[in-house]
Amino acid sequence: MTDAAANVDTIPPATMDESPTIVSPVTRARRRPRNKRELYIWYLMRITGLALFVLALAHFSILHFIWDPADQNAEFIREQRWNQLFWRGFDWLLLMTVLFHGFMGVRTVISDYVHGLTLRAVLMSALFVSGALLFVIGTQVILTLPTPAG
Repeated sequence: MTDAAANVDTIPPATMDESPTIVSPVTRARRRPRNKRELYIWYLMRITGLALFVLALAHFSILHFIWDPADQNAEFIREQRWNQLFWRGFDWLLLMTVLFHGFMGVRTVISDYVHGLTLRAVLMSALFVSGALLFVIGTQVILTLPTPAG
């Protein structure tokens, strides 16, 4: 067989309705998926990775170069940082980007390496329940942190 497709390995599909994931023979990495839902997740992983780089770099730069880290304590966060809607939104966006990127990454690992359908379903369910729980808790903390009465 001299056909290039004959030399390409495949990874079993994550669910019965998905096509197998094709692995590149050159890089041994996953190729861009052809399934529309998986393609959206593939693109979102790259977009959130880029967003994480920008948001985390901005977060670090602001908290360590603009404001003095020696002055940052719980009172500083309550009175200076989270007293402004912009900073609450910024921190919420950073948290949600981390959650989405991390959980979709774990979802990809489960899809690639867990081959038993029952175990995969249990792990995916646990992953999405824990992701939803962390989303609710993180949002609740950012929205309900008391602000100074001044």
